[in-house]
Amino acid sequence: MAHSNTRPTSRDVAQAAGVSQAAVSLVLGDKWHGRVSAPTAQRVRDAARDLGYRPNLAARNLRLGHTRTVLLVVPALTTEFFAGVYTGAARIAAQHGFGVVLYPSPEGVGPARDPFASAQAALDGVIASSMAADALTTIRGDQLPLVMLDSDPQGSLGAATVNLDIADGVRQVAEHLLGLGHRRFLHLAADVPSWTFEVRAHELATRVATVPGTDVRTIRAPLTFEAARAATEAALTAPGPHPTALVCDDDKLAAGAYKALRRRGLHVPTDISVTGLDDLALATAIDPELTTVRLDAELFGERGMQALLAVLEGRQPDRSDIPVHLVVRGSTAPPRPH
Repeated sequence: MAHSNTRPTSRDVAQAAGVSQAAVSLVLGDKWHGRVSAPTAQRVRDAARDLGYRPNLAARNLRLGHTRTVLLVVPALTTEFFAGVYTGAARIAAQHGFGVVLYPSPEGVGPARDPFASAQAALDGVIASSMAADALTTIRGDQLPLVMLDSDPQGSLGAATVNLDIADGVRQVAEHLLGLGHRRFLHLAADVPSWTFEVRAHELATRVATVPGTDVRTIRAPLTFEAARAATEAALTAPGPHPTALVCDDDKLAAGAYKALRRRGLHVPTDISVTGLDDLALATAIDPELTTVRLDAELFGERGMQALLAVLEGRQPDRSDIPVHLVVRGSTAPPRPH
């Protein structure tokens, strides 16, 4: 199929698929059932995808009176948190006549297949988490009005960036543990190439370094219970003085670490204090309940949608970070005297 430099039209799609333009409209408007055969419909969708055809959204919206649509691209890895983000985004969207389509990037990080290869949707904008940024190029989401969540505001692909104040959350954790008297820290870092995790590492190291006689050792694990358990166990069997506090990038990592500590006969918090970050349901399901940083996922989603509305309307979005706060529970205590 020859690609011309002009934008492909529905006539090009009709020719490529060997059908009428009316059939193309029916298939891409998802009104073909009972009028066009399924194989023909598939041929039209394939042709549209191969040509990179996108309908003229403005004309189509006027004609069909469609709900305007926003795509929320998230990593599949932290579903409970992103369920909250979706709830918040959808709440604001509904107030403004928008629908939100949730698109989980398959492996959490990494490229994704085009979610619109099968059914055409008229997209007005995209909200994406930095962990799912690779998926954007595949879905041409980087060519639409884009708001990035959890991303470096300096190097953002998006027209706007909305962040939780993760740096302050990590500072609150560090202050809490230093205040209890901890000096030897083990940082269980998420092995995920994402700005939000770089921020955690940087802030922890920076804050702890302001106190003399402290030490931070870092170990990495993917965001699974098993990986966190294995990494923690390996770190605890290493020679040298044992850490008195284990700072985890995420509640899920903390839950995995609990397993390692239990296997080694260590008690939380008498032998070692543990902290998480997220305040997922998991934080109060484990014993002792986890000291962690509460992130307001729904507010995050609301602010993401509000920023996208501002971008679509040519207004400046709110640039302030969303406050987070430490929730102290039973997993932290002063270190045991030597």
